[in-house]
Amino acid sequence: MLSEPRSGRLASWGNALLAGLVSPDDAVLAIVGEDAVHRVVGLPGESGPVGLTLALGRLRALGVRGLRVALPAPGHPLGLSGPPEFNARALDAEEAVICYGAGFGLVPEVTEAGPAGDVHVEVVWECLVVREAPPADVPSLGEAERELAEALREATEVLSRLDVAASGPVAEAAIDAYRARAERGAEVLAPGYPGRAARVLELARRVGVLVALAGENGHGGAVSASEMVARAEALRPVERTARRARVAAYNSVVEERERGVR
Repeated sequence: MLSEPRSGRLASWGNALLAGLVSPDDAVLAIVGEDAVHRVVGLPGESGPVGLTLALGRLRALGVRGLRVALPAPGHPLGLSGPPEFNARALDAEEAVICYGAGFGLVPEVTEAGPAGDVHVEVVWECLVVREAPPADVPSLGEAERELAEALREATEVLSRLDVAASGPVAEAAIDAYRARAERGAEVLAPGYPGRAARVLELARRVGVLVALAGENGHGGAVSASEMVARAEALRPVERTARRARVAAYNSVVEERERGVR
């Protein structure tokens, strides 16, 4: 997942809005990004879809004090707390937002329409009941930073051992695209996040780029089916570490608020 997850934008800018650090218009603009529109369905007290501004205001009225991110994968319910029905929906979407302070969660359904180059993207977030419990397998920022530093070394060693060269036109294009996204997304985390969270998120992106390059054919000598399996097996723990770090970065503001309440 090289592009930033929609759940990350919703949680980041939603947290800034809940803290009074940004206006509703600025928050919604950042959350929607290049999509056409975002709506929320299943919100208590509403009979149909509503816009993000109304939805975030209603969640605040329902007791929500923060938003967390979940980025689950098969066998790894990262950031989830149940119940099983919600976890299954989040796993299908590969992401979700979990409310802190009230038992709700939001899962996106993305619809694309239109010709290539003019794709119209609509996102519908379904509000569902979640279990209020600690999220699964989310490290602290400090833990995530240490794990990522080791994961970056491991990824580099694995690519070298498996003869995956970070060179050639395809790899260079991927790296250039990543750098362009990094420059455009310098403010991916909304106001209110600690500087360490931004560093952790950036390092997680770098690790993600290496894992993505290793997963492509033609970047090096390892091109047989067995060698591709070896790549995937060797880099799976690295990808897992990068996902855990992303969740830690997005959730860091809520973790700070939670510690302040205790």
